[in-house]
Amino acid sequence: MKISAATEQTFLEQVFTAHGFSSEDSNLLADTLVDADLRGISSHGIQRLAWYLNMIKEHIIVPTNKPIILKETPTSLLIDANQNMGHIASALAMRKLIEKTKKSVVSIAVIRNSNHFGTAGYYSRMAAKAGLIGVSNTNTRPLVVPTNAKDAFLGSNAFAFTFPAAPHPFVFDGATSVVSGGKIQVLAKKGEQIPGEWAIDGQRNVVKDANAAEDILSKVAFTKEQPGGGVLTLGGNSEENSNYKGFGNSLVVELLTGILAQGSISADTNTGKHDFSQFFLTIDPDFFGDLDVLKSNVESMFDRIRKLDHTPGTQIMIPGDREYKRYDENKIHGVTIDDASADQIRNIAAELNIPAPEEL
Repeated sequence: MKISAATEQTFLEQVFTAHGFSSEDSNLLADTLVDADLRGISSHGIQRLAWYLNMIKEHIIVPTNKPIILKETPTSLLIDANQNMGHIASALAMRKLIEKTKKSVVSIAVIRNSNHFGTAGYYSRMAAKAGLIGVSNTNTRPLVVPTNAKDAFLGSNAFAFTFPAAPHPFVFDGATSVVSGGKIQVLAKKGEQIPGEWAIDGQRNVVKDANAAEDILSKVAFTKEQPGGGVLTLGGNSEENSNYKGFGNSLVVELLTGILAQGSISADTNTGKHDFSQFFLTIDPDFFGDLDVLKSNVESMFDRIRKLDHTPGTQIMIPGDREYKRYDENKIHGVTIDDASADQIRNIAAELNIPAPEEL
């Protein structure tokens, strides 16, 4: 199914409002999902909707709760998300950090008692739009198997970094594991095979069947079972390919989120409070040099990289290039939704007695 971004935004706002979110929060939540779909990050777009609504029904997410600022200084924030969607507390944190960093050069925020927050890049891009460097991290449910282990322990632990540049900000946004669990979820919905070494079973054998991998991830992420297996760290299945570096990256995010927030580490989010934690950092690059000069230098470096000699039939792309291209194309032609998610959307519309999105 293909729908316009405007249609998706309207539908999502209606769904979230019907579940008790304020008009302002519904608009934000819808915007984060539409933004992900426009950028081709379908793992974090509307296909997540049914999952979010299930968590509301299970009272893991409480739509009427508002984030609480627990501590605040001119350069720092500690926020309790109050068991609401991570998107809401994260957007609040980034808006506050932008104000602080304009005055103080560097600011940091930590969020506890949170939930899934969508794409990490959404919040870092908020900083970039304000001319700032932005860093966004989150822990997640246990999905990732440490080097040489057989059981999932770490989250996919997203890391996003943005830097002001022309004609658009530099954006790196990705899991610290080989992939996020959502990418496997999308392949499972489509009935497709996993193209790379993404997931393993309890004996560290690579799993190619997306449905089998999704079954493993569902058990390790949402139950107290420990069947073994999960997503691999960056570097794949063997130490020879330096998978311990991906393991290290995941641990850094774990320390900045669950540990620093004094919340649950990823390994414990499926047995206790189900609370995630987030970390944000903003820096004003204008303190270090003229912002326009810095932007020009960044773009010059990227252009030199894109023009390097490369393998025939390939293209050198800077992180974010592909997403910006998809964003422009999908704004015009609409976003594509897999059949399984489309069925879920129609069922949600029928249950709430609201119009289902019309296809283009």
